[in-house]
Amino acid sequence: MKIIKITLKIILLSLFLIMALFPLYWVIVTSFKGYKEIYTFPIKYLPSKINFENYKYLFEISNFGIYFKNSVLISLISALGAMIISIFSGYSLSRFKYNKAKNTLLLAMYFSQMIPTFMIMAPLFTSFANFGMTDSLFSLMVIYISTMIAFSTIMGKGFFDRIPVALEEAALIDGCNNMQTIIKIVIPLSLPGLAAIFSFAFVNIWNELFLAAMFMSSSYKMTIPVALNSFISKAGVSWGVLSAGIVVALLPTMIIFAFTQKYIVQGLTDGAVKG
Repeated sequence: MKIIKITLKIILLSLFLIMALFPLYWVIVTSFKGYKEIYTFPIKYLPSKINFENYKYLFEISNFGIYFKNSVLISLISALGAMIISIFSGYSLSRFKYNKAKNTLLLAMYFSQMIPTFMIMAPLFTSFANFGMTDSLFSLMVIYISTMIAFSTIMGKGFFDRIPVALEEAALIDGCNNMQTIIKIVIPLSLPGLAAIFSFAFVNIWNELFLAAMFMSSSYKMTIPVALNSFISKAGVSWGVLSAGIVVALLPTMIIFAFTQKYIVQGLTDGAVKG
């Protein structure tokens, strides 16, 4: 009976893995197919010949390299900005006692995470337009940082709560001030948590479409999600080019998680167990 249960689990998990990975496989395969082969029937699950025309069109004709650079710049700076702010805001909420004010602030942060993005798009655009700050990469960074602060602060507070206060008290006795204590004690001990905050912020900003589409009116300032959306038109969908763009768009997030995976797992584990 035990062997049957294990076998059924393996079969079900294998089916789930195939279902989860097949869309990614199909996107990669489609990106290497020619135009005619994409619409060939019966369907070919492997390209008869590796074709790089979709990638060539992507970077030589559609200026995808510019959009890629915009997304990398915006995502990196915004994620770093949100992470740095979360260090001080999360530490403040973790260490200092605000009683009812602290609980109210935390409740407001939790509530802000339930507000859909489209509900704040109109007032945000109106406010920035009044100051002539639309169609600007800097403005988009400011918006992304502000929208990620609550999420990053909540995560940061959880990680700082697990650092023993006695370590900071010992540093203060040795002559460190509060800022030196944060830099020399708190930040090194919370690196796994900060890596998790940065990774989640980067991925959320990298994949954001609606705000980027509304604020960026110049074609050379578009981000990757907006550029990918432009391949879908009333005339049809450029499946080959769209698939190639998706493959390229996946690379930065895969690289980020490859380098921070160890810290993310450690950070999430530390955040789940009281130290």
